[in-house]
Amino acid sequence: MGKAERAANRRGYFSRLFKLLSEYPRLLIVSADHVGSKQMAGIRVALRGKAQVLMGKNTMIRTALRTKLGEMPQLAALLPLIKLNIGFVFCGVEPAEVRDIIGEHKVPAPARQGVFAPVDVFIPAGPTGMDPGSTSFFQALGISTKIVKGQIEIQNQVHLIKQGDKVSASAATLLHKLNIKPFEYGLKVEHIYDNGSVYSASVLDITDETILTAFRSGVSSLAAFSRELALPTAASAPHSIIEGFKYCAALCLDTDFVHVR
Repeated sequence: MGKAERAANRRGYFSRLFKLLSEYPRLLIVSADHVGSKQMAGIRVALRGKAQVLMGKNTMIRTALRTKLGEMPQLAALLPLIKLNIGFVFCGVEPAEVRDIIGEHKVPAPARQGVFAPVDVFIPAGPTGMDPGSTSFFQALGISTKIVKGQIEIQNQVHLIKQGDKVSASAATLLHKLNIKPFEYGLKVEHIYDNGSVYSASVLDITDETILTAFRSGVSSLAAFSRELALPTAASAPHSIIEGFKYCAALCLDTDFVHVR
């Protein structure tokens, strides 16, 4: 690729990024580790009409954002997030809906040597389908086995790989022999950008019901606190009135006093 062609591609990328930033005030910053081109194509198709995915080299993204800071200073919030293997998903619908669509496109993957395990990996107890000639392989890994009906059977569930540990060659080989694909890979939402503000991806788990439950809990706590202090508030007044009526009714019963209500 010649210098002129690279410059043209760069201008084209900048133009597309700026257009998307002006059209979509909300975007997801996603990590794309271990995501293949076929998988990415499937995600783009699923998001059609709802969101647009833009990947690119970090250096190019940073350069593009810096050239736009004069017009859109709020983009400065994105600069610290441009690291490792990231991309942007520009949201035309609610970010939570986009996140859910992305989550539906994870694919099972084998454990490859040297990869850091994203989850704990367990091998269940039971038959393996492997012949007795492979017994020494299990012994080298410290896995207790026995021979049942001409095949190796694992006696107890094995915690083969801990989350965050590197996958060893022997562990990767064993999982391959057992045809176990313990990992799932896909785009992972790391942050949300909304008109210059950046939030953790966890805010997408906050629903209307979550907010309502928290509000109810707050009102209940305020009412209890107000009653303890004998300080009438909008939250405590209904409880105080009901309690006062109960005391009044009890007093009337004790004194045989009849009241209208």
